[in-house]
Amino acid sequence: MSDVIRVMLVDDQRLMRDGLRLLLEMEADMQVVAEVDNGRFALDAYAEHRPDVVLMDIRMPEMDGVEATRRLCDDHPQARIIILTTFDDDEYVFEGIRAGALGYLLKDVSGEELATAVRTVAAGGALLGASVARRVLGQFARMSPQPRPDQSDLIDPLTERELEVLGLVAQGYSNPQIAARLHLAEGTVKNYVSNLLQKLNARDRTQAVLYAIHWGLL
Repeated sequence: MSDVIRVMLVDDQRLMRDGLRLLLEMEADMQVVAEVDNGRFALDAYAEHRPDVVLMDIRMPEMDGVEATRRLCDDHPQARIIILTTFDDDEYVFEGIRAGALGYLLKDVSGEELATAVRTVAAGGALLGASVARRVLGQFARMSPQPRPDQSDLIDPLTERELEVLGLVAQGYSNPQIAARLHLAEGTVKNYVSNLLQKLNARDRTQAVLYAIHWGLL
């Protein structure tokens, strides 16, 4: 059981929680350990169950997912949270990422994509759903109040290959998928991603993409 990923569901719709639980528990390495219907209850449930990953809805009564994410990350810096959203929730998604979420997914995600996302975040990674990455990132760029400087303002500019890898990261591709698309070894891609994080002074892939928008790289 030590290899089982323990998941908490936070959603005010019972049908959605039932569907998510069914999809997750079809995976041999996953177990739903708690379900709550609003962000306020999530704070106590997290402290009690200490899940590995939290799937967090945005729009809920009493306390929404953004505020719950912010409080969980403040109280439990190790918390790993994936925001669940729909297209019209974009503004809240950005706030959720700023609050400390490690990624987001659409609620119509497939079971395979959901499981991959949970494993990625449980392992310490971050994730931008491939199906909405371009739309959301484009909206974020339009919302940014700061002018976007060119790459020359970076202390250590990215190479052409690093920019290519960054573009695929922004679309939600994993290292193995990037390796296949660029015909590179997976270890080489891992090195490129590490260099990206260092040059952008980012702690993870999601933050790297958001910083890249600011620097005008996407």
